Amino acid sequence: MLRIITQQAEAKNELRRICDRTSHDGIMHKEATVREVLQTVKRQGDKALLHYTEEFDHQRLTPDQLRVSGSELDAAYQQVSKELLDAIQLAAQQIEAFHRQRVPKSWVQFGDDEVVLGKRYTPVDRAGLYVPGGRAAYPSTVLMNAIPAKIAKVPQVVMVTPPGLEKKINPAVLVAAQEAGVSQIYRVGGAQAIAALAYGTETIPNVDVITGPGNIYVTLAKKLIYGTVGIDSLAGPSEVLIIADSNANPVYVAADLLAQAEHDPLAAAILVTTDSTLAKNVQAEVKRQLQDHPRRELTEKAIAHYGLIVVVDSLETAAELSNEFAPEHLELEITEPWDLLNQIRHAGAIFLGTSTPEAVGDYIAGPNHTLPTSGAARYASALGVETFMKHSSLIQYSSTALNKMAGAIQILAQAEGLPSHADSVRLRTFGDRHSD
Repeated sequence: MLRIITQQAEAKNELRRICDRTSHDGIMHKEATVREVLQTVKRQGDKALLHYTEEFDHQRLTPDQLRVSGSELDAAYQQVSKELLDAIQLAAQQIEAFHRQRVPKSWVQFGDDEVVLGKRYTPVDRAGLYVPGGRAAYPSTVLMNAIPAKIAKVPQVVMVTPPGLEKKINPAVLVAAQEAGVSQIYRVGGAQAIAALAYGTETIPNVDVITGPGNIYVTLAKKLIYGTVGIDSLAGPSEVLIIADSNANPVYVAADLLAQAEHDPLAAAILVTTDSTLAKNVQAEVKRQLQDHPRRELTEKAIAHYGLIVVVDSLETAAELSNEFAPEHLELEITEPWDLLNQIRHAGAIFLGTSTPEAVGDYIAGPNHTLPTSGAARYASALGVETFMKHSSLIQYSSTALNKMAGAIQILAQAEGLPSHADSVRLRTFGDRHSD
C-alpha cells in the first residue's frame, strides 16, 4: 500500500530515509568484494573476467567469445522489428540534435600587451560505456551514453554489457550500439567489466572515462577506480518526485509513479500534492494498476518500501520538500508549471505539465536520461558531451606583459616560500638578464 503522510516533519524524515536507502552496513561488505574483483582483474586480465562471468552470471565463455562478433552484430538487425528499428533511429536523431547544442567551444582572447588567454577542449582518447542487463534490456541507455561520446569526437567507444541466456546480448541493444557509433562490444558485466575498462586486459582495452548506470557492485567499482579513470557519476536506484495540484489526473499520476517503481525494488516513487482527495485517488489507482502488472512483485516492493504520498498546504511547501530531496526526475503536474519552476533549485530533469510523463525524457525528447540520484542533483548534472571532453588552459605572455606583472608574481612566490618560482620570472625581466 502506498502510504499517505500529512505532517511535514514526518515527510522530511521519510524523504531523508528514502534518499539514504543505499547507505547501510551491507555496503562495506560489498565494497570488500568489489576491491577483490578489481585487483584480481588487474592482475589476471581475461582469466579473471571469464572466472567472474561464470561465478556471477553463470555463463561459461572462452576468451574469443568476450567480444561480440561482426556476424552477431549483423544478425541483430534481422532480429528486431522494423517498428523498433525506426523508434531507435528516431530516438538517436532526437538525442543527437539536443546534444549537438551542448558541445563546448574552444576560445582564445587577445588582451593588452600581447597577452593571449584561452581554453581548448579536446575529447578523451577512448570511452567505456556500461550498459546494464539482467531484468530488462536498455537500448535507450546505449543511445544516451554513446551519442554524446560520438558528438564529442571520441576516437574509440567501447561498450560492455552482461551476457544473457545462452551468452546472448539483446539484439535491440546491439542495434542501438551500432546506430550510435560504438566501436567494440564485449559481453561482460558487473564490477569485473568496470575493472577491465579501467585497467585493460588482453582482450578489452583500457579507457579514459567510464559512463553508464549499473547495480550496486558496478557503482562501487566506479567509485573505487575513479582517479585511475574518469567517471560520469555514482548512479543509485532511480527515483521520481511528482508535484501535483487538484487538477492532476490520478490515473496519469499513478501510472507515472509505477513507471518509476517498475525499474527496481529500490526505486523511489513519491507524490507531493496540495489535494488530499487526489492523494486518496492516486493511492487507490496505484493499487488498481498493480493488479495485472507484468512486473508486479518487483514493483510492489518498491512501492511498499520507497513509495510515498505527502499532502502539503501549498505548492511552495511542495517545492521546498522537493529541493531538500533533490530528485533525479521531477514532474510538475500542475496547472501553471512554469510559475513554480523558479522555486525549483535541485533536480536532475524537470518535466513540465500533464502531457510530459518521464517516459518522454527516458526515450525520445533528447536530453540525457543518465542523471544524478540520491540527492546528488544538489551539485551534479546530467551526462553530456562535456563528460567525454577535457579542457586545457591556453596562456601566452609577451616580454612586456611579463615585466608588468613580474613584481606581483615574485611577491606571491616569496610569500609561499618558493624562491625558484620567483627566479623563473626575475631572470626573464628587464635589468635582471645576465649578459654574455
